Amino acid sequence: MSQVNTRPIKSLNSSVNLDDEYTQDGSVDINGKPSVRNKSGNLKACPFILGNECCERLAYYGINSNLVNYLKNRFKQSNSTAANNVTNWAGTCYITPLIGAFIADAYWGRYKTIAVFSIVYFFGMVLLTISASVPGLKPHCKQSDSNCLVTKGQSGVFFLSIYIIALGTGGIKPCVSSFGADQFDETDDVEKKKKSSFFNWFYFSINIGALVASSVLVWVQQNVGWEFGFGIPTVAMGIAVCSFFSGTRLYRHQKPGGSPLTRIAQVLVASFRKWNISVPHDKSGLYEFQDKESVIEGSRKLQHTDGFLFLDKAAVETVNDKSAVGSNNLWRLCTVTQVEELKAVIRILPIWASGIIFATVYSQMTTLFVEQGDTMDARIGPNFEIPAASLSIFDTLSVIFWVPVYDRLIVPLARKYTGHQRGFTQLQRMGIGLVISILSMVVAAIVEIKRLDMVKEHNYYERLHIPMSIFWQIPQYFLVGAAEIFTFIGQLEFFYDQAPDAMRSLMSAVSLTTVALGNYLSTLLVTIVTDITTRNGKTGWIPNNLNYGHIDYFFWLLAILSGLNFLVYLLISRWYTYKRATGVFHVSK
Repeated sequence: MSQVNTRPIKSLNSSVNLDDEYTQDGSVDINGKPSVRNKSGNLKACPFILGNECCERLAYYGINSNLVNYLKNRFKQSNSTAANNVTNWAGTCYITPLIGAFIADAYWGRYKTIAVFSIVYFFGMVLLTISASVPGLKPHCKQSDSNCLVTKGQSGVFFLSIYIIALGTGGIKPCVSSFGADQFDETDDVEKKKKSSFFNWFYFSINIGALVASSVLVWVQQNVGWEFGFGIPTVAMGIAVCSFFSGTRLYRHQKPGGSPLTRIAQVLVASFRKWNISVPHDKSGLYEFQDKESVIEGSRKLQHTDGFLFLDKAAVETVNDKSAVGSNNLWRLCTVTQVEELKAVIRILPIWASGIIFATVYSQMTTLFVEQGDTMDARIGPNFEIPAASLSIFDTLSVIFWVPVYDRLIVPLARKYTGHQRGFTQLQRMGIGLVISILSMVVAAIVEIKRLDMVKEHNYYERLHIPMSIFWQIPQYFLVGAAEIFTFIGQLEFFYDQAPDAMRSLMSAVSLTTVALGNYLSTLLVTIVTDITTRNGKTGWIPNNLNYGHIDYFFWLLAILSGLNFLVYLLISRWYTYKRATGVFHVSK
């Protein structure tokens, strides 16, 4: 049951090595023809993808960085309500990628998915700008207004716009990093090495966008107006769309492999149907196509691995596996590759779960870090104040600093000691980031202790800003940025490499859900802590006036949870088995 490969066949008399002329990873151009190696993909296509990501992230962080203050000042929401609304929205932005990823892997491919959802994203940005600009739709409340009311229509249009944006990012976020990695032929050692660096520079481009958002845009929002503060990100998103389409003729495309959820379901159903069948000791007897190619579009075969042997029952041939027309019943008999796809997903999930606590720490930059900074002295000279949300610029600067340092210095140095091509394994890299994230919460707690000591010593309880410089927050932001370089970039690379070939968008989306669940966990923790600590009329840890609160306790709580998470991660990483791909990519007509 082999498929026809459309790769040109090398003639015995030909002096041209077609392996060098065409990519060998199954990629095709926009017209469905085999990709010509020196005319497509590689570094030639990357500027358009990185430009798209930079501008799209500028648009996203242009909203996210200061959204908590917009809700507090214009919608008159409390600290806890505004923080929860931000984390709920940000969480949704990292859940919707499951939708986009499924569509990309099963039906449209990554290019079309990014294109369509980018337009949806842009429409949401336009609506958001209108909601902040048009009289009747924009809230008229000022920071000093205590009795101002926001209409249901104003709230409705605003929340509709940001959740359209959340839908739009769902088609971009899981696909764009994988689409960028698709530009490098995995069968070519030179291009494969460049792909590892691509993930570092991809994250670098994200933070260039975030840098502009957390500095220039936050200042515009605070000092010029929200209509311009949201309008500029809208223009940036328009540029992102244009940048992406500009590289169309250069892109390499991987064809969608059909529904990955269907293949997973088939393995589970076939395994349970054969629950009383024994798996042979010789695993070479398990069912697999004999061709070098996998039967799954755009995928290589996977070698059998030990573990989860119950699932191997799906690949045991029996007399009942034929359908009425004589072909194999796919819900009774699955290939070894199909079974190994599911095993790979199961093995990845514990690693995925370990990222949730890290994402909870990361989410504090747009919530409690900002609210902490709002109480501090933000003056630079006599006439200028830096918005608290702009302190996230130091997280961005940290990333921009560490990416080239990691890529050019740390990796070559680590390579000398470890012998690993990438310096560290992906699991080691993520583990280092988890440790740094613990330090960031410890530092944040110490800064808050220092702040509260000053409040208590000088009776500053009713002061809006205490005379303690906001720049005391720089170390906690810088440490979060350093942690990102190790954990988030490690996750990008790990989930792309370890995902089955035909499930890469879906697994990239799964990795992003750690950010979503981290935001939701932050919301849950804030809600639980607020409920418990405000009983019997107490002020609580996170009151509207933080001078009476104890957010340092919350930071210590996150540090403890992060420490426990790291210990569990060490056990999980020792148990992990890397996937073993073999054969060639399957590309049908």
